[in-house]
Amino acid sequence: MWHNLATLLRYRGLIRSLVARELKARYRGSVLGFFWSFINPLLLLSIYTFVFTAILPNRDPNTTPYSLFMFCGLLPWTWFSSSLNEAAGSLISGANLIRKVLFPAEVLPIVAVLANMVHFFLGLLILTAFFVWHQYTPDWLDLVWFPLVVAIQLIFTTGLALALSALTVHFRDIRDLLANLLTFWFFATPIIYPYYGEGVEQWKWLFNLNPFFHLSVSYQEVLFFRGSFIEGHLKLLLLFGVLSVGVFLAGYWVFDRLRDSFAEVA
Repeated sequence: MWHNLATLLRYRGLIRSLVARELKARYRGSVLGFFWSFINPLLLLSIYTFVFTAILPNRDPNTTPYSLFMFCGLLPWTWFSSSLNEAAGSLISGANLIRKVLFPAEVLPIVAVLANMVHFFLGLLILTAFFVWHQYTPDWLDLVWFPLVVAIQLIFTTGLALALSALTVHFRDIRDLLANLLTFWFFATPIIYPYYGEGVEQWKWLFNLNPFFHLSVSYQEVLFFRGSFIEGHLKLLLLFGVLSVGVFLAGYWVFDRLRDSFAEVA
């Protein structure tokens, strides 16, 4: 395992090429092409904003403007859920590649995570534009922690992606179960509602068991709730960072244990 993990750095050129190919292939044949990378998060933001301002209006003054609050959690969730959905089937769809003797199979789920991370960064441009539109400025002392939150999410998501991609080769039902699990996971995470208040106090035990809770709250405190991250969720995020490394190593261990069966089953 450790030898295979160490050799991953050799494949960084291959990973870059496959990520670029994935980004180009995603919108190949469409009229607007790569502009959909900006249009999709803008449409997503518009839909959620309409629903939770016109139909189910937000009444919490601490989450105003609501579109900014909501998008601070929704963007990283989209990266996370899309990565897991795509990674789960990556070895099956890339079966012709993993049957080649020298091709490193772990590259495929990693490419799924990194390609969606690129879309996450592009979505941040839309979020920045809305910050400017609303004349809302994050706290700069909190904002310097943003790269750490992104790095922890990358490690955590990659670990889950590796394990899911390996297990899905043997258990195809995982893809259908995953879609339903992610739907529950989304609503069990304070993304479209704040993590405080009377309605959610009784569910704090569920939040503490929810790994993505620590990421969503960290994004919200770094980007939206000004001046609250260092005194608030920073220590818990650092602990979750240690857990994320453990998740990554466990995910790679599962992947490495099942590696020899991929070519036969996929």
